[in-house]
Amino acid sequence: MTPIQCKMARVALGWGTRDLAAKAGVSPDTIARFERGEQLKSATVATIQAAFHAGGIEFIPENGGGVGVRFKKPAS
Repeated sequence: MTPIQCKMARVALGWGTRDLAAKAGVSPDTIARFERGEQLKSATVATIQAAFHAGGIEFIPENGGGVGVRFKKPAS
């Protein structure tokens, strides 16, 4: 997950930095630092990404069209 993907996912879910921080169990400052492009521990990024996955977000890697996010397809 890149900083821009973090911002995109937050907007898609309608979450502010405080919402994401609460769901991920980190401080709002940690979210702000990551979105500014500061380096975080990989475990912290994984925790933030897990909160998004629980919220229904899927991350799209660089595949020639750029990175992105989308909602996960609901399980049938």
